[in-house]
Amino acid sequence: MMDLLNALLVIILVMNLFSLGTSRILSVIRIVAAQGVLLGIIPLLLRERPGFPELVAAAVAIVLKGIVIPGVMTRALRDAQIKKEVTPLIGLLPSIILGALATTLALLFSNSLAMAPSQGGTLIVPAAFATILVGFIILTTRVKAISQAVGYLVLENGIFIFGLLLVDAMPLVVEMGVLLDLFVGIFVIAIIVKHINRAFSSTDTDRLVSLKE
Repeated sequence: MMDLLNALLVIILVMNLFSLGTSRILSVIRIVAAQGVLLGIIPLLLRERPGFPELVAAAVAIVLKGIVIPGVMTRALRDAQIKKEVTPLIGLLPSIILGALATTLALLFSNSLAMAPSQGGTLIVPAAFATILVGFIILTTRVKAISQAVGYLVLENGIFIFGLLLVDAMPLVVEMGVLLDLFVGIFVIAIIVKHINRAFSSTDTDRLVSLKE
């Protein structure tokens, strides 16, 4: 079971690098959607017999992260009529290198932490830190508003992975509240993207400086 868990976490780490290495925003959304489905499977692997909290967390994660939120973002992308992140602040290859360095640092940092015996052989902590860093990279180096929303979603995926360590101690209502906040945030961002594109004929956030008097 632990081998399968680590294999899924490795796939998530590879997906992080793929999301940094493509300029097609729809491809990045699909990568994040697949990542959300994998995140929904992970709670079921934490125990030999998953309990009710794990089942609910898995179902909600798959529905929201794998289907609903990517659907909302895809519709916003279609309404904005954009396809690519043309001029990111950092190029695709440097972004991949930066993401690989962030993943390496996360692995090294997690090795220095005192882990619980049940989590000592898993990649949950390094995968969580690496995904948070990759989400932050996307959020801060992409120009399109929809790309920044994707970065926000990847960052939250890292927080979700880290929260799996606390699935027993954390009340289920708190976990569901976090996912609800994420859904509402993405929904609001999708509306904002539509209005930005309508007002400026572009979704580049640097165009917002034209609002200055």
